[in-house]
Amino acid sequence: MEILNVQHLCKTYGSGETRVEALKDVSFTLQKGEFAAVVGESGSGKSTLLHCIGALDTPTAGTVLVDGQNLFAMKEEKRTVFRRRCIGFVFQAYQLVPELDVEQNIIFPLLLDYRRPDPAAVEELLALLGLTERRHHLPSQLSGGQQQRVAIGRALITRPRLILADEPTGNLDSKNSQEVMALLTRASRRYQQTILMITHNNSLTACADRVFRVADGVLTDLGGTRNETLS
Repeated sequence: MEILNVQHLCKTYGSGETRVEALKDVSFTLQKGEFAAVVGESGSGKSTLLHCIGALDTPTAGTVLVDGQNLFAMKEEKRTVFRRRCIGFVFQAYQLVPELDVEQNIIFPLLLDYRRPDPAAVEELLALLGLTERRHHLPSQLSGGQQQRVAIGRALITRPRLILADEPTGNLDSKNSQEVMALLTRASRRYQQTILMITHNNSLTACADRVFRVADGVLTDLGGTRNETLS
């Protein structure tokens, strides 16, 4: 089942001598449950790609379909609601609400959507994240790795069609980076989540089903064998 379909995506900034083509005719698809990684140097266009796919930025041309819905054919209000319900984000900087505890931060997207959290689902997620004993701790009382786990839980709680992870281990040491990658992999398998992660760290791509490289705005599919070995 196809979850993400990106066709001929282009993004241009500026004009004339200051014109920068951040994305050049990018096309690819992801299936349900796929974990894909996009690698590239700083300034290569990978963050722009993620922001356009997540409708945090508007492409100059091209289409982005998430679960068959054309993001940029929607009116802004409808797109905002769709993004909140169907796309989960994991950022490098965690972006937790400091006044809320672990459990409150995780269920926050549901509350924004006026939805009542399922206690059983919250318990299951806290256990998966290894945060059951920390559920009433504030972000300031957590390590960086624990804060990133909370951010992952916040992305998972709505069971979105697609999770976009922007350098999720960028602020973590090697041990916590490995734990976060293992958690994302488990989430992809357990909940059949489709995950697209960008990173500048090539070693993190070992967990991915597919690997893409972005250079000067051009996306290249480097393939992958994880799904083949699992099937």
